Amino acid sequence: MSTVADSLRLALELILHADPALLQVVGLSLQVSGTACLIGGSAGLVLGAWLAVARFPGQRAVVWVLNTLLALPSVVVGLAVYLLLSRAGPLGAWGILFTPAAMVVAQSILVLPLIAALTRRLVLNSMREGGDQLRSLGARPLMAALLLLVHERVGVLTVSLTAFGRAISEVGAVMIVGGNIAGVTRVMTTSIALETSKGDLPLALALGLVLLAVVGVVNGVIGLVQGFGRQAPQALA
Repeated sequence: MSTVADSLRLALELILHADPALLQVVGLSLQVSGTACLIGGSAGLVLGAWLAVARFPGQRAVVWVLNTLLALPSVVVGLAVYLLLSRAGPLGAWGILFTPAAMVVAQSILVLPLIAALTRRLVLNSMREGGDQLRSLGARPLMAALLLLVHERVGVLTVSLTAFGRAISEVGAVMIVGGNIAGVTRVMTTSIALETSKGDLPLALALGLVLLAVVGVVNGVIGLVQGFGRQAPQALA
């Protein structure tokens, strides 16, 4: 019990004194996950909007694949990106394996299906309310879907924050393609795994507490955004 208590005390000291190693890991985690959500989110929003209004043979199969990818294990994404970026892979010439750029690629692929699937549902619901009006004004289906996303910015923000929470809390993909190199590709989740295996519980606990705080803030913002979204129509009524 004393070991746990001492480790927790030391972990809080690391956080309160802004330990440089701790800040470096946290900063890289936020940078990688934020960039991945920006890239994967942009592609996912367009893909989800297109799938909501497109009509083509095999559309149901594509939607089924997209929904299946929601449960895609992060280690599978990491393995696929590793094979692509390794020296023998088709993108090996890029030379970005075991760099933050490779981690961004992996997390972008990881969050894209999530954002696309949720965006598709968001657009389908919005089309039932405002789609006919936009089409009557001459808007093409994809343009109408994108305009509805602008209108549904509260929902888009919720989707984006959900994807960020998924990205920053995953460990498998970034471990495989980043290599968990100290000062280069070590993020919060991979550091927690490594420091725990080494027996450095204070640093692992400190990183765990910061990660919980980040995820808690993200979930809190989602709740506030959803609450604001419900109150806004009532205020206009």
